[in-house]
Amino acid sequence: MALTPTSPETPKPSRDQKKVAEEDVLMREVDEAVRQDQLATFAEKYGKPLIAAIVLGLAAFAGYLYWDGQNTAAMERDTETLTSALDQLEAGNLDTASTTLGPLVAEGNGGAKAAAQLLQGGIAQQQGKSAEAARIFAAVAADQGSPETLRNLATIREIAATFDTREPADIIERLKPMAVPGNAWFGSAGEMVAMAYLKQGKRQEAGTLLAAIAKDEDVPDSLRSRTRQLAGLLGVDAIEDVDEILEEIGANDDAPSTAAPAANGAPAQ
Repeated sequence: MALTPTSPETPKPSRDQKKVAEEDVLMREVDEAVRQDQLATFAEKYGKPLIAAIVLGLAAFAGYLYWDGQNTAAMERDTETLTSALDQLEAGNLDTASTTLGPLVAEGNGGAKAAAQLLQGGIAQQQGKSAEAARIFAAVAADQGSPETLRNLATIREIAATFDTREPADIIERLKPMAVPGNAWFGSAGEMVAMAYLKQGKRQEAGTLLAAIAKDEDVPDSLRSRTRQLAGLLGVDAIEDVDEILEEIGANDDAPSTAAPAANGAPAQ
């Protein structure tokens, strides 16, 4: 006959064990109370400043969105103004184009204002107002708030407009930093520096610089062709690819011939 197993009788906790258990429960309650008290203290002490910081952060973000929206709207207006002025120029309405650009020049800033000024200077030049054009170009060149590329372009336009009345040393000083390979304005600046060298009687320096322009593939073909001819007149070989030159000559046989600019004169505009 099988015997039914009997479970051992569970021992009752001793008085010391009860005391430990009660202390453990009490400590947990105290710890929870301390945490709640700390949270309440933190909320009381830092709640309002924290809420204020969050509100200020949201306000700043909203302000940025507003500023960004305003900037986008301003850029769109500037673009519309420039486009309208260019349309007027294309139609031959020089005075209307200049008037259209007026508010942007007066109230604009940065690249949009500089572009408007350059257009106004070009209009003045087309109208035979060389002194006014040079003044406008000089203003853009001196404006540190304008993009460097446009300031450099303005410098080139200013020097070109006043080339015949300037001292060669002044032309070289203003343009030589741009008259180096790799610069966006190497061709235009380099050609005028070379012409200034010629005014000083420095034929070798002029020829070497003109040859460098002619060999630079980043320079427009028309300028490369002109400087190649001038370098040749000065006794400097500017031809690297004979076949390319022969093809260019063949392509130009059917085009109207144009006289090369005088070696001691201002560069072609």
